[in-house]
Amino acid sequence: MSLPVRYDWGTAVNAHQEVLPLTSWNTGKAAKRSGSRRNLRFALYAELCLLDLLSIALGPVAANIVLRALGLPEFEHLIVAALLPLYGVLAVSRGAYSRTALERASESIRRASVALALSVLLILVIAFFLSSPSEVSRFGLAVSVLVSASCMCFGRVLIARHAHSLSGGKLINELVIVDGVDEVVNSKFGVVLDAKSVGLEPNLHNPTMLSFFGSIVSNFDRVIIHSVGPNHRAWSLLLKGANVNGEIVMHSANEIGAIAVGDWNGRHTLVVARQPLSIPNRMKKRILDLAICLPLLVLLSPLLVTIALAIKFDTPGPVLFKQDRVGRGNRLFKVLKFRSMRNDLRDTVGSRSASRDDDRVTRIGRFIRATSIDELPQLINVALGDMSLVGPRPHALGSLAGDRLFWQTVDETYWLRHQLKPGITGLAQVRGYRGATAEATDLIDRLQSDMEYIQGWDIWRDLAILANTFRVIVHRNAY
Repeated sequence: MSLPVRYDWGTAVNAHQEVLPLTSWNTGKAAKRSGSRRNLRFALYAELCLLDLLSIALGPVAANIVLRALGLPEFEHLIVAALLPLYGVLAVSRGAYSRTALERASESIRRASVALALSVLLILVIAFFLSSPSEVSRFGLAVSVLVSASCMCFGRVLIARHAHSLSGGKLINELVIVDGVDEVVNSKFGVVLDAKSVGLEPNLHNPTMLSFFGSIVSNFDRVIIHSVGPNHRAWSLLLKGANVNGEIVMHSANEIGAIAVGDWNGRHTLVVARQPLSIPNRMKKRILDLAICLPLLVLLSPLLVTIALAIKFDTPGPVLFKQDRVGRGNRLFKVLKFRSMRNDLRDTVGSRSASRDDDRVTRIGRFIRATSIDELPQLINVALGDMSLVGPRPHALGSLAGDRLFWQTVDETYWLRHQLKPGITGLAQVRGYRGATAEATDLIDRLQSDMEYIQGWDIWRDLAILANTFRVIVHRNAY
């Protein structure tokens, strides 16, 4: 059984998207259709430019209305004449007129706001050197910028929605050329061309064929070759000479899950893995761990001592239970827990999950397991750096789902969950996936949550998981 981890290696297609197959008689129709989408983008860019122009012009008008009402000197319109070209240059350089700005309203607002702020700052610097600061109405400038920024933000949200409604989320023209591939290929953003159906082949010794290829791809923003056999190099040269953004589907890259192309000693490599957290994010996570676990160890020390004494007096054996668990990078470490089972019946490899009315569990153990107090010594693991407060729960090597080991229950992708440090709590736990793994689905639900957490890590998500942990400390599956 395979673990349904939701990876997007860049090759997935939506089988429900409409596909316009190209033939010799409708190639012109497809080119016209793709060209219209490009024209749509240019029209939307023009809308953004007009919006910004009107917003910047409206700001001083609104400022002067307010200033006149207050009996203050009017705002200098010459500032607008200087602001417009400055903003235009900065907006273009900051990507305020880009496809991303049309697709994502939040990014459009951010880029335009940064460009406007930098423009105003430059205006103030110029005014400082060319005139007395008193000649520039700070109140009038503030009102003008506030009105302009508000109009820009509101307008860009409307344009982003307008762009989506007109294009259906398809602002680029994508062409997939299929050569010798038997499978049905759908394109999410455009059209699919069977090379043989139009007599297209990667013949670099035929100028007429090269011209034919160039005429087909000229109106597309992205051209993808889906080919098998020895033609990859020829298709590659065709794409490089055609003045297009071209890509070739590499089946070997799909098999190994390549995510990028690298370079080593003048040779291309396929990048298959990157650390899930950057160094700054790793620092944030570690600081959060220490900022919480160290004070907790001090505050909970009376409780920890009390539980330790209760365990010691209840049954013979050590206070702490130590077991090998799989940690970050698939490296083993010793996890610490309060001993909740009889020492002579302890499971050192974790092959038998605790069950309801388990005769191995002691009287104290039943209480501390039901309240999750048995997990508190893992704060020491966090302080030592073996674990984090939040992360995938560490599994024992002998853990079973049904009668099979965890990594045999799914497939080799099981080991991908160990990219981050294991946690005392995690996304799976706050979703209620706790207790014995009697069936494969019990494990798969947890692993899916683990991979979702790893792929979408955020410090605020860690805080949210910690907050939600309190409501699942006492759980019906904790025994």
